[in-house]
Amino acid sequence: MNPRLGTLQPYPFERLRELTRGLTPNPALRPIALGMGEPRHPTPRLVTDALSQALSGLAHYPATAGEPALREACAQWMQRRYGVALDAATQVLPVNGSREALFAFAQTVIDPTRSDATVVCPNPFYQIYEGAALLAGARTAFANSDPGRNFAADWSQIDAATWARTQLLYVCSPGNPTGAVMPLAEWAMLFELADRHGFVIASDECYSEIYFGDAPPLGSLEAAKALDRDSFHNLVAFTSLSKRSNVPGMRAGFVAGDARLMRAFLAYRTYHGSAMSPPVQRASIAAWGDEAHVVANRDAYRRKFDAVTPILANVLEVAMPDAGFYLWAGVPGGDDVGFALKLLAQYNVAVLPGSLLAREAHGTNPGAGRIRLALVAGVDECLEAAQRIAACAKT
Repeated sequence: MNPRLGTLQPYPFERLRELTRGLTPNPALRPIALGMGEPRHPTPRLVTDALSQALSGLAHYPATAGEPALREACAQWMQRRYGVALDAATQVLPVNGSREALFAFAQTVIDPTRSDATVVCPNPFYQIYEGAALLAGARTAFANSDPGRNFAADWSQIDAATWARTQLLYVCSPGNPTGAVMPLAEWAMLFELADRHGFVIASDECYSEIYFGDAPPLGSLEAAKALDRDSFHNLVAFTSLSKRSNVPGMRAGFVAGDARLMRAFLAYRTYHGSAMSPPVQRASIAAWGDEAHVVANRDAYRRKFDAVTPILANVLEVAMPDAGFYLWAGVPGGDDVGFALKLLAQYNVAVLPGSLLAREAHGTNPGAGRIRLALVAGVDECLEAAQRIAACAKT
């Protein structure tokens, strides 16, 4: 067996299942699940129609590079959303959801012959980053979130020697679980570090279309353009339809950026067998081409956050995030695991303890004392959950 498999840590939900083994949730209350970030708003009709009308495509092998029409639809969306002009043939590549791509990308860019190869991640983080690094033969380094800066990653915690060994940096903006959005100055700092040390930046932007202010979150390629880096050297953005269009089961997204990296990634994916199904490609074209359903989706999340956040702010340390569909809440007493178990047992509400989403680094676990609430259910269900959480916090 591949010995690197032994370096993987259990996924957060697997750890939570172990913690709750033998626990009986309150049967008098209907269960409410706020733990998993799985969108539950209805899938747009234009997507399901396009999917069903393209079923004849199942009779053909798809190309890994995707249909030219899909790549063009992705490039056009990037132009509309970020004002970034891309060559659809060389700078865009469809992927089967951002999770698959974020993992595979590390296998493409990490040099396994380098015993000191390092991947830097924010902390807390999406665990795929760590697994991708370890299975590519790299070590990991973490930049903890800073509560004083709206839980943005504190990149100054990474010393010069570690940056010099770094081959890949994962960033997530808007962040999971914190909701923090990286400003232009932070991008400028990371681009300067990447230029100095030669590492690649993988920018996870799958929550970019769920935001609450008037201005949409800044994207990595948009930041590069603003800083006169139009070649997107050593930069790749990852995005997905799962959250934007409520199609997590469709597994559809794309990556865009440095044409040199796109060539290498396409070569890897050709052998990896990662071609997108033809019906999914046609449904993706329909989704990327429409914004009306995205606006409606965003408005639905805004209503939920506006209703729920004030209730929770009375009893938890919590505020509206910059973007995304998570609330990152501090719990009374600072025991995130204990609070989550009590909430499930007494109030039948499932949340994810923050310490399970982070690693001990720089002398602390930056997720400890906090819980992640995924406001993916309907308004009424989220409101009921908030009221139960408030009751739990008072006991």
